[in-house]
Amino acid sequence: MRILAVVLAALVAVNSAAQAPPQREHAHFPPGAIWNQNISGLVADVNSSTMTAASVGWGTGSTAFQLDFSMHLLYASWAGYANQTLVENAGYFLPDCETGYPFPVPAIGAVEGWSDYTSCDYSSDDCHLSVVLGNALYESYQSGVDANGLHSTCVIRWHLNLVYPPEQRGDGCTSADAAGFPIGTMLFTPDDVYAASLLTNGNLGHALRFTLPNPNMRTNSYVHPASHYGGPTGPSNAIPYGARLRLKATFAGGKTVSTFSTNEAVRVMLRTLQNYGMFLSDGGNVPLIADDGMFSTKNWSDLTMDSHSLFGIALSDFDVMPIGTVYTSQDCNLNGFGDDVIFSDSYEY
Repeated sequence: MRILAVVLAALVAVNSAAQAPPQREHAHFPPGAIWNQNISGLVADVNSSTMTAASVGWGTGSTAFQLDFSMHLLYASWAGYANQTLVENAGYFLPDCETGYPFPVPAIGAVEGWSDYTSCDYSSDDCHLSVVLGNALYESYQSGVDANGLHSTCVIRWHLNLVYPPEQRGDGCTSADAAGFPIGTMLFTPDDVYAASLLTNGNLGHALRFTLPNPNMRTNSYVHPASHYGGPTGPSNAIPYGARLRLKATFAGGKTVSTFSTNEAVRVMLRTLQNYGMFLSDGGNVPLIADDGMFSTKNWSDLTMDSHSLFGIALSDFDVMPIGTVYTSQDCNLNGFGDDVIFSDSYEY
């Protein structure tokens, strides 16, 4: 019992400055996964301009393309971890979410928006938790850790060595993200941006995650690779959950990557948005979602980047990629995903 108490004390009393992180692993899926596809040559959806106009703009203003630095992407192998028993919160989503396996919680870590595992009010706030361990990405929504284990409204284990089918885990199924997405694979850290800034015309090599206010998204609709929607209440011709947007060659009143900023880190972000784009993943008022850098070697201040580094870019500066079929059902139809099952033919290894 004393050993258990010591482990739990380490988990609930996190010192984020306890050690510098070693070489970062990756939460990336194989090259064939949708998140890693270069879309710079795609033709925009025929209704692209109609959708961006109907969706009006970012929640913080029409050109307030701000960055949210509240997320953490954790690595269980860095400083050891304890497998936590799942304590389901009221409203646990089944069959969408998963149960029956321990969740690795690093000794050094935190949930979204906080510097520890205990301060976030998981009864009402998002409190996302994303942890990489080997070839798995564990994610939790409305998360907190105490002596009883991990409290969560939804936990998911993504297999990072698989290319999932277009509907991901199954049409109608949510995840720790409202769109049914894996959050961690679209996050980016100051270490990631710094490494890309050292390359000629560097970019992050994967799509990013963004949000819009619910009134700015198409009501009760999603498109692949999303498999679910949150609470959108916007016009019928607005952008749906799961849509992929790509930054235009000229934007912000006629500027280009080279004229928008002299900061190479900012240029990395712009090139990424032009080559890989961003997926509409959830409702929110600050569009672009980043890792806060708490567990990175570099800080965002080292890169001279802050929440306003991309300010001035409007929603109309993006093209919507072809959206394909629009889905409305929220009945979860899991497609064979999970442990100890035979994977369906739609998976690639």
